[in-house]
Amino acid sequence: MSALPEPVEEVCDRPERWEVVDSAEAFRGRIVRVRVDRVKMRGGEGMEVVTREAIVHPGSVGVVAIDEADRVLMIRQYRHPAGRLLWEVPAGLRDVPGEPLRDLAARELLEEAGYRAEHWHTLVDAFPSPGMSDERIRVFLARGLTEVPPEEIDFERVHEEADMPVAWVPLDEAVAKVLRGQIHNSMAVNGILAAHAARARGWTGLRPADAPED
Repeated sequence: MSALPEPVEEVCDRPERWEVVDSAEAFRGRIVRVRVDRVKMRGGEGMEVVTREAIVHPGSVGVVAIDEADRVLMIRQYRHPAGRLLWEVPAGLRDVPGEPLRDLAARELLEEAGYRAEHWHTLVDAFPSPGMSDERIRVFLARGLTEVPPEEIDFERVHEEADMPVAWVPLDEAVAKVLRGQIHNSMAVNGILAAHAARARGWTGLRPADAPED
């Protein structure tokens, strides 16, 4: 019989890096690359070396923008790998080195949806697919919204962004759609459920927009 797992002091994610015996790049694309690592892990009879493929991703941010009527701003975008039109929250890649995440989120909210926000908080951090990718997402809560006239937005929407309708969805309805399986995008699912929990606490206890990523 195998030994029982050791008890943990606290349920809290922490950094950890097991020994990598060797590593090789298998693919490099425009946004992501694939790395093949051989990692030392515990086996049935001691340590053994196993192969793990890792997608190296720059990371991304998203914005749950909520108006004074507690409606969530959502956009619809074509996602080719999924083969679907998905309802999402405004989001973007961390593709400008050194750009503060809150500034990136504000830029995406403006470019994709045409809004600025006065109040910003960190809502939730997540690794959407940690078994195969190091992509890290941060979802912000944006409130105090102001619509920006199109002529003041210096951005041309092309490709997947060329046809992105905007919808305002009451927060409770958005939660119901998540639980019914009608909203699938992980950034939207994480953000909507976190916003619902934050509202139940009266929007208190939220981390500041510039909170560090642990």
